[in-house]
Amino acid sequence: MEGLTTEIVIQTLVSGLLWGCIYALIAIGLTIIFGVMDIVNFAHGEFLMVSMFIVYSLSLLGINPLISLPVAAIALFALGILSYKTLIRRVLDAPMLAQIFVTFGLMIFLRNLAHLIYSADYRSVAVSVFQGRVEVLGIYLSTPQVIAALVAAVMTAAVYWFITKTEMGWALMAVAENKNAASLMGINSERMYALAWGIGAACVGVAGALLANFYYIFPEVGALFGLLAYVVVALGGFGSIQGAFVAGIIIGVTEALAGLLIDPSVKYVIVFSVYVVVVVLRPKGLMGNV
Repeated sequence: MEGLTTEIVIQTLVSGLLWGCIYALIAIGLTIIFGVMDIVNFAHGEFLMVSMFIVYSLSLLGINPLISLPVAAIALFALGILSYKTLIRRVLDAPMLAQIFVTFGLMIFLRNLAHLIYSADYRSVAVSVFQGRVEVLGIYLSTPQVIAALVAAVMTAAVYWFITKTEMGWALMAVAENKNAASLMGINSERMYALAWGIGAACVGVAGALLANFYYIFPEVGALFGLLAYVVVALGGFGSIQGAFVAGIIIGVTEALAGLLIDPSVKYVIVFSVYVVVVVLRPKGLMGNV
């Protein structure tokens, strides 16, 4: 291919890795909720959008995005628990179709609420401490994207540690494995379900706050990232945090290379083709147990 150099390929690979870390963090929130409750949250992308608008709104007040990030995470944690308490809990034992309609309805509500408050205009955060680019061994990378990827990787590791190394995480895994047996051991499944929704929403809240520093903010922004999160979760294996991380990296790198080597307009065709091939060959995903 004319004009294609080793430096461009390496830069594209690194850029794909950075995007993959962000995709992984978005998907981990989704996979935690599904892993514990077997419910697919169709409003997951809209949770991301809400977080981005929180950061944008605070930036209008001159608040630094570094301060906005924990605010967005806490707000989304509260939104996740509120969604569970007011909506999800009522359809826990209902048919899957009812659960789908509830989360789909929440998606429509949040998206239209954003249209009502902010209109359909594209917006961006004007005040950002993450600006410019960094050079690493001759490779130039966007500073906001590097910071976002590093924070996403640290957040992913922290969630994995919490789930696998703490008593609260073990309780979550026990409820996910067998709700009735966990109840006999004194574990409050209601509290664990609410916690799963809170953690899942907080993860996507952090991802949204990071994205807001270098990506346009508009009411439909959650649609693409939500769809990619479903692909990442299915590819990595439903309920698997490490699977979501690996799948996020695969999707990020595949998207970047497809855009470079084929055409940017068909990069998602390649991404979804990889997903279809893996799911056909291994329906439970790369690291899934279901």
